[in-house]
Amino acid sequence: MSDQKSDEAAGDSRLDLMLLRTFLAVYRAGSVTAGARLLGLSQPTVTGQVRALEHQLGRRLFDRVPRGVVATSVADELAGRVAGPLDELAAVTAHSPASRPEALAEPVHVAGPAEILSARVLPALAPLVARGVRLRVATGLADDLLDGLRVGRFDLVLSAVRPRGRTLVAVPLMDEEFVLVAAPVWAERVGPVDPQDPRSLEDAPLVTYAEDLPIARRYWRHVFHRRLNASAAVVIPDLRGVLAAVTAGAGITVLPRYLCESELASGRLALLLDPADPPINTGFLAQRAGARRHPHLTLVRETLIREARTW
Repeated sequence: MSDQKSDEAAGDSRLDLMLLRTFLAVYRAGSVTAGARLLGLSQPTVTGQVRALEHQLGRRLFDRVPRGVVATSVADELAGRVAGPLDELAAVTAHSPASRPEALAEPVHVAGPAEILSARVLPALAPLVARGVRLRVATGLADDLLDGLRVGRFDLVLSAVRPRGRTLVAVPLMDEEFVLVAAPVWAERVGPVDPQDPRSLEDAPLVTYAEDLPIARRYWRHVFHRRLNASAAVVIPDLRGVLAAVTAGAGITVLPRYLCESELASGRLALLLDPADPPINTGFLAQRAGARRHPHLTLVRETLIREARTW
């Protein structure tokens, strides 16, 4: 009788582990369909396993939306608890002969600011696709993305904020230099800018990606040693849109140099000032401490670190 009870307990343990693996796949993929594809299971099977886990917990894990599922706060907490141990277990089983070959093709989830992903990261990673690497890319604000990394939603995050605590590790990836630029027509109107007295800029329309002018305010404080008292003429919540508007003659702005270097080289944009000590932001490449490292994740990480030396 005791042997039978032990077998039943072991079976329950295996069932719970299977349910947790299914839950984590759906949580990371953002949909039951994508999670099922990742696990090599049918969608009804995955749906049933998620419901079984919800029944065991007595709590709802996901809310259905037109394009997938949205995790509840219960799911966020559960993912934070189980992602690390499940990843470590997967890393061990990945080296066993019985591990599935398709595990090598698991997508690598990369997240970061839309601009750096478009201008630097995706061109660097594009050649890896021909080598079988699958990518899932997400954009957002640093704090939100780092929270997603902690609970296992992403594998790698590019962040202008150095992550704190022991759950995440990060390496410096690149430095962003910020430049004050305008189309030639506005550069002529503004004329030479005096670092000690930037009043010539006061009548130029300011184009920015947020109402509170975070990049421009930092530039004024760092370069001109004074507070920027202005409001934006144009607000576009994407620095690529800011670049397009300013290149077309909408006004002046402050941008990362990497984003506008081709426009500066071609003369479509002009530097309004070239200070000896420009504002610089350090970008970090972050991942979970102790996370499993399947070959494609390692390849993506090493490629980004290598290519960043040329950025």
